[in-house]
Amino acid sequence: MYQKFGYHFHAYQPGDIIYIHDGSGWDPIKYSERLSPVSLRIREIEVKSRNWTRTVIKAYEYTSDTLGSLKSGCASVDFEPFTLYMILRYKPRIYGEIVELLLNKVEAVPTTPFHPIMPHLSIFEQEILAKVSFDFYEPFIKNKDVVGYWLPENVITRETAKIVAESTIKDIVFLLDERQFVGLNFPQAKFSCNTYKCNEKVAYVFGRDHQLSDAFAFNTLDINGLVRGVVEGRIDVFKENAKIPYLVYLASDLEALLANPQQLDRFLNWVTKLEERNVETINTVEFVRKKKNGQFKCLEGECSEHFRINVKDYSSWSDYYDLSIDGRTGDIRWLGMRREDGKVIYRFYKKQKVSQLWKYAFTKLFRELNRSIRFGVIDMIHKYLPEASIEEIKEFLIRYSRIFFREHYEYFEMDTTVEYVIEPLKDLDPTLALKLGRIYYLMLLANHSDPRFWENLDTRVTFENVAAISKALIELMKVYIDENMHERANYILLEYMKLLAFAQLYYDYELFKMPGLEGWETSEKAWFDSLKSEVPNCNYNVITRAALYVGREDLPKDIRNALEALYDMKKAVADTGHISGEMHGDWENKEWCEHRAKV
Repeated sequence: MYQKFGYHFHAYQPGDIIYIHDGSGWDPIKYSERLSPVSLRIREIEVKSRNWTRTVIKAYEYTSDTLGSLKSGCASVDFEPFTLYMILRYKPRIYGEIVELLLNKVEAVPTTPFHPIMPHLSIFEQEILAKVSFDFYEPFIKNKDVVGYWLPENVITRETAKIVAESTIKDIVFLLDERQFVGLNFPQAKFSCNTYKCNEKVAYVFGRDHQLSDAFAFNTLDINGLVRGVVEGRIDVFKENAKIPYLVYLASDLEALLANPQQLDRFLNWVTKLEERNVETINTVEFVRKKKNGQFKCLEGECSEHFRINVKDYSSWSDYYDLSIDGRTGDIRWLGMRREDGKVIYRFYKKQKVSQLWKYAFTKLFRELNRSIRFGVIDMIHKYLPEASIEEIKEFLIRYSRIFFREHYEYFEMDTTVEYVIEPLKDLDPTLALKLGRIYYLMLLANHSDPRFWENLDTRVTFENVAAISKALIELMKVYIDENMHERANYILLEYMKLLAFAQLYYDYELFKMPGLEGWETSEKAWFDSLKSEVPNCNYNVITRAALYVGREDLPKDIRNALEALYDMKKAVADTGHISGEMHGDWENKEWCEHRAKV
């Protein structure tokens, strides 16, 4: 057969950070983690650790073994950089096995650090993160002319695609979902090498078959059904007759291999049976390379602008597809509202309708906090180095990744010296420069997409994002205080107070004026119901709780004493509600996601 089969796995864990310890910026961050034991079953083995992140990282050993047993190049994998860095810190042996896998067995695909929804960030942040992603992945892609790229949740706009594509001299293949494509109606384009024009640069795009991908990830088809779905259900008779190779591309989270004890073996059996039916397994990026260099025969115009398709802005691979009004995905899940009509949505959580208005407020607030920190960092640099250009500041912030992810770069003997990092701002005091770099990266760390993925606000991932942004704000405030810039320190304190008073944003943002899908979603009752605490030992919402947890340790004493008149510091606990998508794990505390120890 001329049919080919490619699978991509996306590996990502946001972490279980509850508190980031003080630091100068000269070294990677140190932090405390949640203690909430949980286990997973892999085949007949119980994998257990102190929290969800550590348990999944231990389980990655079995997934890497599985992928390593496949023939070289049949699958592609991306590891979000902070995830891979945590693996290096927690389990160096597993990190070494994954590096070997990425170098020699699978196609390594760069992805954005910290897993933000890229188009929801400013252009400034997007440009830095895109550059860092290629720098982090340089050891795996340095000899390749075509590389894949995985945008977090596949959320894309033409502007974001342009930023990513122009961050490297290599040709880019965006790995997307077929439901993101607009105007893909001609049959010969299905499973082909299509192009996407992101301004002046042309990229390649492949859209995963979401039905087959989900059938494997969620176990709705057995192995024979999966094989028939590919060999019979996705056959292109025209291309078979014309002897033109075509690709059935699938993708899922790497955690899909951990969904049940037999899932790893199901995947291996699936691939084996496909190969027995003469279906070649090849990753998407290598398929594009072979189309480009002539090893695979092309349809007339394939891999050129004649096969150009459009991609819907803000579309994704995992949206609330039932709310789509155009047959395409969007970013409703993370925004809490539908862009086409501006209506705030609801979802069911624990069999109750819950307004998702909080996601819109959360997104808006973090854009404001990101901006305040970004301007604060630039402001402090310009105070002592007024001639520094924005491009020089960007280059410094890109290079700061060599400190934030230091051990990863040192593993590959890449330059991590302070001299290299601060070279774009070499006339600035390195003590100040590195402190500002640290603050900026704490802000980036706070922009994980996960809090807005789930229907409930009270989760461990929301706590982590708020803890990280609180730390960044407080450290920037202290820099201003040390510089006797008290007016600006007061401004940053007010920004931090927005986290403590998150519930008040309903009135400050005039959220009650927004339309709802059924009408009630933007009512005062719906808003406060969505913020309710899910833990028994604190009635503060999780955003207030996390900001208070950090502030209790880090705020200047006079400010902390003043806040004690407004808030009960004893309620500043790190406990949260559980994430519904993690309940297949065997938690020691099944009622809520606790933290059993102090900072």
